[in-house]
Amino acid sequence: MIDWSTIDTVLLDMDGTLLDLHFDNHFWLEHVPKRYAQAKGLDLEAATEELMGRYQAVAGTLDWYCVDHWSRELGLDIVMLKQEVSHLIALHPHVLEFLDALAAADKRRVLVTNAHQKALALKLDKTPLGDHLDRLLCAHDFGLPKEHGDFWDRLREVEPFDPARTLFVDDSLSVLRAAADYGIHWLLAIERPDSRQPAKDMAEFPAVADFSGLITTLRGEDS
Repeated sequence: MIDWSTIDTVLLDMDGTLLDLHFDNHFWLEHVPKRYAQAKGLDLEAATEELMGRYQAVAGTLDWYCVDHWSRELGLDIVMLKQEVSHLIALHPHVLEFLDALAAADKRRVLVTNAHQKALALKLDKTPLGDHLDRLLCAHDFGLPKEHGDFWDRLREVEPFDPARTLFVDDSLSVLRAAADYGIHWLLAIERPDSRQPAKDMAEFPAVADFSGLITTLRGEDS
């Protein structure tokens, strides 16, 4: 149970938390391999195997999230390829209602994403998310991903928050662990970041399937 009276700031991940991770999973695991195979004259299986190795080599680093890195490394226009499947970009259920309930309760709503600025711009163009947040911050502007301990100090330099009075919501265990190590008191995991995939085991942290229950407690409607 979250005690909302002890929370001033809510830090929110984007992909998998506010937005359905199906878009990103489809893009990197299906669409990019298909286009890479076409561009390099490879069969799809060989292209996929090569890309999985490349992805794994930079997992958890800023390069993994960097549109420019992958455009350069793969010789593909990643932004253009994202546009090709941008119809899959979608909000998770109850997201806007939750964000508006936070505003009504006078909680500061800050998007904190590892996504590259160009990927963020596309998602803001395809959803009304930007109109329901107080600030949007990208890890690329800090030079470190959220998985890195020093990221959080850099974040606080531009967006002051009290870790003891902050809620952080994310779908990544490695990111949640970094936030916990930093001392953020309230942590919440998303059980089903990709609506087309089974729920993840997030037993390490309190977790929710969607935001509907949080809206109820935030409004004080629970019995």
